[in-house]
Amino acid sequence: MNNELLEALTILEKEKDISKDTLLEAIENSLITACKNHFGKSDNIKVNINPETCEFHVYAEKTVVEEVEDPVLEISIGNAKMIDSKYEVGDIVNIEVRSKEFGRIATQNAKNVILQKIREEERKVLFDQYYGKEKDVVTGIVQRYVGKNISINLGKVDAILSENEQVKNEVFQPTERIKLYILEVKSTSKGPKILVSRTHPELVKRLFESEVTEVKDGIVEIKSISREAGSRTKIAVWSNDPDVDPVGACVGLNGARVNAIVNELRGEKIDIINWSDNAAMLIENALSPAKVISVIADAEEKTAKVVVPDYQLSLAIGKEGQNARLAARLTGFKIDIKSETQAREAGDFMDYENEYEEYEEDFEAEYQDESALEKPEYEGESGYEEEPDYEEESDYEENPAYEEDSDYEEDSDYEEDSDYEEEVSENE
Repeated sequence: MNNELLEALTILEKEKDISKDTLLEAIENSLITACKNHFGKSDNIKVNINPETCEFHVYAEKTVVEEVEDPVLEISIGNAKMIDSKYEVGDIVNIEVRSKEFGRIATQNAKNVILQKIREEERKVLFDQYYGKEKDVVTGIVQRYVGKNISINLGKVDAILSENEQVKNEVFQPTERIKLYILEVKSTSKGPKILVSRTHPELVKRLFESEVTEVKDGIVEIKSISREAGSRTKIAVWSNDPDVDPVGACVGLNGARVNAIVNELRGEKIDIINWSDNAAMLIENALSPAKVISVIADAEEKTAKVVVPDYQLSLAIGKEGQNARLAARLTGFKIDIKSETQAREAGDFMDYENEYEEYEEDFEAEYQDESALEKPEYEGESGYEEEPDYEEESDYEENPAYEEDSDYEEDSDYEEDSDYEEEVSENE
């Protein structure tokens, strides 16, 4: 019996990750409960269990008295002398209790105590296991739809992916494996309740940590992240090693690293930008892929005014304002975007003119006055359709070669006609 008990405890310890000491404690409590059900009292019951062999003994401590009034707690001096002649009145005698003598009800109650303890410990182990994974990413298997929620199997426990934490237009099939971000782990009477998400921005961050070695090792830091789940994500990265390009490390060779994350997110676009302590530079980077002429940032008010070329305004704002909205979340600034023409009309274009030299390399031009640019490279990029037409008209009017040729031909024809008339008159 002891060998079978020891083997059973060993199996439970491995399968359910419940320590043998906890199981032995449960057995001890169950025996005390059985004694209470059998004798009506258990205050004087002691249980000794050898953890190595699982051999156990149950003793009832009884006081030696002249006349027994409570047979559960007392023993007569005569009976005590039969056990050992050294016992006297007032001594404590340990009387072994045979568990085989317990009735069916006592045995059933003892069994229930053990099972209840095992279930409690199992729930506790699972809670501790997944509570340690809170705010982390796990892989789950889709089981079924429960209304609009999805039941996800995480191995030893099921999680709930609620409708609010699902990405729109994402449809999963049973047995499909997906990555999930654990939002919260709650302890309940039925076991741990785990809430997971597919929309949380930290999901993208954790995926980069698992995919990019430099991020996992702390060489590259993800300083900020903003996300509109299922559509687009912007992350700002910074490198603690000057020899490591943070954007290149996250993108990977031929985009291998970022593409793996994009595939996991079902095609969600990811913009990776360089983090900068300079608010203006950070905002300029955050608005990529749009080009920026000038940024004036107020660190105290957390506001920024941005000027972009006319043809870049729609790109800077993005579809339904998405690019500007994500940039604002990423930087923490309220961003006011204006085109070059709008800035001039508003009368605050001169404010941006002083900042323009910082962006000379990108646009290859400098402002000479309030309304003109000398370099034709910027004019070509400005997107104005009227400018090339105006240049052609100007060339046509001022082209002296064309006018001289035209006048010369007319004069030449006139002179030839005049000479011909003179020759005819002389011959006559």
